[in-house]
Amino acid sequence: MKFSELDLKPEILTALTNMGYQDLTPIQEKTFSPIISGRDLLARAETGSGKTAACGIPLAQMIDPSLNAIQVLILVPTRELALQYVEEIHRIGKLAGVVPFAVFGGFSMEIQKAKLRDRVHLLVATPGRLIDFLYNTTAIDLSSVRTLVLDEADEMLKMGFIEDIDFIMSSLIHEHQTLFFAATMPKEIDRLISAYLKEPVRVELNKEQLSPQSLVHHFQYTERRDRLNALIQYLKKEKISQALIFCNSRHHGEKLKKELERIFKSIGYIHGGLEQPKRTSIFERFRQKKIDLMVATDLAGRGLDFSHVSHVINYDYPFGQESYTHRTGRTGRMGRSGIAMTFVTDEELGVLKSMLKANRIDPVWHGNIPNLQAVHKQYGRRDGKKHFKRRSQPVQRAKSPQFTGMVPTPLS
Repeated sequence: MKFSELDLKPEILTALTNMGYQDLTPIQEKTFSPIISGRDLLARAETGSGKTAACGIPLAQMIDPSLNAIQVLILVPTRELALQYVEEIHRIGKLAGVVPFAVFGGFSMEIQKAKLRDRVHLLVATPGRLIDFLYNTTAIDLSSVRTLVLDEADEMLKMGFIEDIDFIMSSLIHEHQTLFFAATMPKEIDRLISAYLKEPVRVELNKEQLSPQSLVHHFQYTERRDRLNALIQYLKKEKISQALIFCNSRHHGEKLKKELERIFKSIGYIHGGLEQPKRTSIFERFRQKKIDLMVATDLAGRGLDFSHVSHVINYDYPFGQESYTHRTGRTGRMGRSGIAMTFVTDEELGVLKSMLKANRIDPVWHGNIPNLQAVHKQYGRRDGKKHFKRRSQPVQRAKSPQFTGMVPTPLS
């Protein structure tokens, strides 16, 4: 189906044409009608399938620009995804008079409050910063919200936002539409679905295919002491437009960046410890192709769309299957081709086979091919949790005394 076949406002259709959008992706085609008709929705699709536009286009269509009130609330797990949403919806709805805005931590609340005094139709927020506003200010009025979106809902649950989400959802005192978008559907999400979604339309595309079909999965078996040299040789011989190179910790990332800077010129490094203006600046330079190789922690593996990324490289083997899915989903997006290269050492062989099976991956091997069957027998029941357990849990934001584990009384 083409966007020109949809009953869209002329201004939105013009914007989509200017953005080069012609054909709907499967997730966009399956979700447009339920969203426009006001149905609750539970949508699962592979990362890179176009979920942001699948959400943003019908919401821009539904917003009444003459009403000076927040009509749509979108919750996301990270600041970067919040900014990406605002940018996408601004491009889609600008000609139609739709004004999006984002609030998130790491940035001045006073500046954000000043913007909220102006017209805002669609608010994108990280849960923690939104609750800070609701508790401590009167700058955000949710009484006119008619659509609530949880994007990367699975990641927000894993990051410990369940109480925050409960509180925010209970604060919407009027009848509203609820939309859940996620790449994976863990069991923990069932309680939210049963509590807050009413007879939702369920859309599950490529349920057994967790990574984009346009993505080719490459692997190289190497000794840990030889891994850096293997990466350097790979970067030299591959035709790379841009690459994200993932490490499991800031320490590993900093060390790798310094090693690569000795050989390659255009290197960036992004991690969660950077101040928000610095993070935003680095991401923007990467989008503008002023950085060719970006060393990153898992911060960059959550919902971000970098259109020029040809390669994702797992220098450190990911902590788990979901991490692999989110990391590698930064390439091969929206039907574009991409390559995911993962370096595998002896320590990871025990979990590699199960990961390949769970993600239905047909691996392309560089160099020596390890005997995974023999390794599987050798390591027995080893599932990787011992080896890939995170060294520290995410820092939990201090809760107000009102948080008792019960759903709070809605705000008036």
